[in-house]
Amino acid sequence: MNSGIDRLAEIAYRPQSPQHYRPNIGLIGCGGIAGYHLEAYVKAGFRVTAMADLDKAKAIARRAAYYPDALATDDFRAILNDDTIEVVDITTHPAERVELIAAALRAGKHVLSQKPFVLDLDVGRELVELANKCDRILAVNQNGRWAPHFSYARQVANSGLIGELYSAHMSCHWDHRWVRGTPFEEVRHLVLYDYAIHWFDMLRCFFPKASARRVFASSARAVGQDLKPNLLGQAVIEWDHAQATLAFDACVPAGPQERTFLGGTQGSLLSVGSGNQEQRLTVSFPAGQWSPTLEGKWFPDGFHGTMGELLCAIEEQRPTSIDAADNLESLALCFAAVASADSGMPVQPGAVRKLPT
Repeated sequence: MNSGIDRLAEIAYRPQSPQHYRPNIGLIGCGGIAGYHLEAYVKAGFRVTAMADLDKAKAIARRAAYYPDALATDDFRAILNDDTIEVVDITTHPAERVELIAAALRAGKHVLSQKPFVLDLDVGRELVELANKCDRILAVNQNGRWAPHFSYARQVANSGLIGELYSAHMSCHWDHRWVRGTPFEEVRHLVLYDYAIHWFDMLRCFFPKASARRVFASSARAVGQDLKPNLLGQAVIEWDHAQATLAFDACVPAGPQERTFLGGTQGSLLSVGSGNQEQRLTVSFPAGQWSPTLEGKWFPDGFHGTMGELLCAIEEQRPTSIDAADNLESLALCFAAVASADSGMPVQPGAVRKLPT
């Protein structure tokens, strides 16, 4: 068997947990996404001792479903003033999150922020500087990194097993019309911003040492769509010696598909399935192929991955791989795509500092 294929069987792609560190965690924001956080934390054995939401009934409901002994409150300050809580998970929408993150850092808490992190790169930089000043870790919940197929793919890409990467082509064809009547329907670039941030972030994981030269993107309304935001989006990203494409069709009524292809100088990787919860992955070399049996699912395991990485970083006294400073580079790529879709012109990542509205 090819030695590269032998090594593929040993790739560690599952979410990790700290060996001994089990701090008290406070959750601020008990909306829809919080359920996946809490489901993952219960499964991983993490300790959530308090939950806060402006609608106290939501906090009470989450407590009853996941952590019956936790505090349920409508005042987030109860969490920040509790010296026994060391880590705060903030799941509110971006505009509301900035002051909460700042207050949590000043209260001496490590913070996991829901994605997308911020609407303004310079505001994000200020939060990073505040975290450094407070000697706390500020991490971003890019949970897609621990979707089994994405986690395996990024490990392969970074291992050198398929050589030097020169292409990444990713597509999603699914039905995102569930957002009708929710706050998400008011997000103008719902697909390229709120959803695709995971895919822009994955591209940065695949090309961790490279800076993209430019992004060219577009979005459009699908035939017959009645949702406010455009449901079609695509982007081309260029590096000096590599390229990537993203394609999103968010109104597929039947037969959904998600696909990821990575091309390297010594091999390639293909992951394909009916969605991001069900993927079949194959790594190919001239000498043969390897298809691992992937364990787990993006929801909820991706949320175990992000909190687990933050807790491991705290325990091991090291930087975290989901540091907010790093995430600003992913957002810069995303903001450039949104600006390009608006202008019809290619945009250099970092040139657009705020999410175009």
